[in-house]
Amino acid sequence: MTCTRFLSTTLLIGTLVMTSSAAEPTPPPTRRIDHVDTYHGTSVADPYRWLEDDVRESDDVAAWVEAQNEVTFGYLKQIPQRETIEKRLTTLWNYEKFGSPFKRGGRYYFYKNDGLQNQSVLYTQTTLDSEPELFLDPNQWSKDGTVALAGISFSDDGRYVTYGVAEAGSDWRTWRVMEVASRKVLNDELKWVKFSGASWTNDSRGFFYSRFDEPQEGAEFQGLNLNQQVYYHRVGTDQSDDVLVYRRPDHPDWGFDAEVTEDGRYLVITVWKGTDDKYRVLYKDLLEPYGIPLDLISTFDHEYSFVGNDGPLFFFKTDHEAPRKKLVAIDIRKPAGTAETVLIDQRDETLTGVGLVGNLFVTKYLKDARTQIRIHTLAGAFVREVEFPGIGSASGFGGRQADTETFYSFSSFATPPSIYHYDLITGESRLLRRAAVQFEPDDYVVKQVFYNSKDGTRVPMFIAHRKDVELNGDTPTLLYGYGGFNISMQPGFSISRLQWMEMGGVFAMANLRGGGEYGESWHRAGTKLQKQNVFDDFIAAAEWLIEQKYTRPNKLAIMGGSNGGLLVGAVMTQRPDLFGACLPAVGVMDMLRFHKFTAGRYWVDDYGSADDADEFQALLAYSPYHNLEPGTRYPPTLVTTADTDDRVVPGHSFKFAAQLQHCHAGEAPALIRIETRAGHGAGKPTAKVIEELADKWAFLVKNLGMTPR
Repeated sequence: MTCTRFLSTTLLIGTLVMTSSAAEPTPPPTRRIDHVDTYHGTSVADPYRWLEDDVRESDDVAAWVEAQNEVTFGYLKQIPQRETIEKRLTTLWNYEKFGSPFKRGGRYYFYKNDGLQNQSVLYTQTTLDSEPELFLDPNQWSKDGTVALAGISFSDDGRYVTYGVAEAGSDWRTWRVMEVASRKVLNDELKWVKFSGASWTNDSRGFFYSRFDEPQEGAEFQGLNLNQQVYYHRVGTDQSDDVLVYRRPDHPDWGFDAEVTEDGRYLVITVWKGTDDKYRVLYKDLLEPYGIPLDLISTFDHEYSFVGNDGPLFFFKTDHEAPRKKLVAIDIRKPAGTAETVLIDQRDETLTGVGLVGNLFVTKYLKDARTQIRIHTLAGAFVREVEFPGIGSASGFGGRQADTETFYSFSSFATPPSIYHYDLITGESRLLRRAAVQFEPDDYVVKQVFYNSKDGTRVPMFIAHRKDVELNGDTPTLLYGYGGFNISMQPGFSISRLQWMEMGGVFAMANLRGGGEYGESWHRAGTKLQKQNVFDDFIAAAEWLIEQKYTRPNKLAIMGGSNGGLLVGAVMTQRPDLFGACLPAVGVMDMLRFHKFTAGRYWVDDYGSADDADEFQALLAYSPYHNLEPGTRYPPTLVTTADTDDRVVPGHSFKFAAQLQHCHAGEAPALIRIETRAGHGAGKPTAKVIEELADKWAFLVKNLGMTPR
């Protein structure tokens, strides 16, 4: 593959046309520039800085995207198995999908997708047995399905609902208000809302939310998100009339989540400044209209996640002196330092969530990355554990303090989602709906194994495959990972993974350090100067799969998205010999400049920052973009991103792909697939999801030498 400079966009497209029909694709060379930055005395080249420009604003970047896509889609289209893969994937995907019901204003609501609808539809019922009525259908908001419902909040009396609308996968939301009974959408329109929900006052006249100032023209999808502020919006008024409730111009990096307590008495403002679960907390007595928010937790030293309240007694999930989390009560009437009482102390398992439903605490734990649900009284006494049918993940268990029922969903790698009604008084689970996917669950096996990482740390990994797959050391295997931001990887159902296993592949998911599987110490062990532990864990998982005769290097593919895209990019530069194919999706690839775009500044909690000398050295040591070496044979690679991704801006993937193509010495394909009118992943239409997955599986089938069953 050539590494020469390339200056002419016209010539670039011409070269593309001549080579795109070749058996092995030859992407056109990308123009390199002589740009060098100096960090703490170290000079670092950035030859593709120009690819950071917004594709919507730069003709040069738009032409590059078009040229790359033409090569990539030309290559993928000629893979013989691709059409069959897409047809089967579409068939598997075409089943009714239900979300767990929830109750508001005396009515039940639930999300449903008939099968291939681009967006799920919100329905409502008066009783669980009554005929569902269509409530909100985002499929009617755009012809291509790229406008999504992104957040919803009902007033206490059920008269109004406010809901977020997201376009083309962007994190920006426009919030609107609708009358529930008439389905009339009011004139209210709240713009420049991001990273915020809406919380109604109990008089149902308005709600609190957080927003940013309107960005400068052209900076909507690239500029840093600073100076978020809390506002109160009164139904029927213009956004310009909204009341400013709280802001901190002295701390433009702070963000705010405003929540009204269920009794309507208090406004609780949770203050955050990054991705760490470390919060300051303020509260305001809503019975005092001129009262100011008062500090309750005045440092960012620990997590204090608000759960609910019983009058002046506030309940929080916290890691204060409890790295695996505990539940405490804080009496706001008492002096700081004397007001905290432990209700549920930390356990060997990690506490990941607490709900206050039916005057009971519903606590969610992870036991080796599997879900455990335990019920406790308001005094903290254990009542019972919810039993599940095997290894898997449960979600839901929402509701209000006066409820006597709740709902949850359970699934696993080979168990489609099942929706249950749970009686909080008796502890009885009743199956409401089970997804009817066209496959036989008994044909598959799911197990959990443990392996040792480079430093001896014991790491769990889930493995799933068809029972009749011969594990002879030659089986195509897909290893997935994430390893960051205290996010836990759990065994859940996925049509795409099911198809991979149906085709005869093994699916493995490693629970790497950096995640939240074993509490805060496990998370911290994969951050900042310890980030290499995450990559070592993933490499060790690959080596274990090879040693245990599941597969061999040229049959082993790796996959991850966002922080997981960084993971794939890092390990393929460190161990290009270990993998047969790589699928980094929407990855953070330039570790020296990520904090300069949109939400990137929040990630310094996990990654550190190039502004710090020690952290710069650690970041440079693994940054995927900077560690690609000329003359190296890299595995077949399909980078994926989207043009409207304003979470991890696509310039990360653009620069990485260009540098990979420049350095790659082998004949294996090094391609980038750039989706249009799509973002980081949320709200992506079903049609686009299926097309992208079919492309990925076709790429693996061809490059792993796989013969689908």
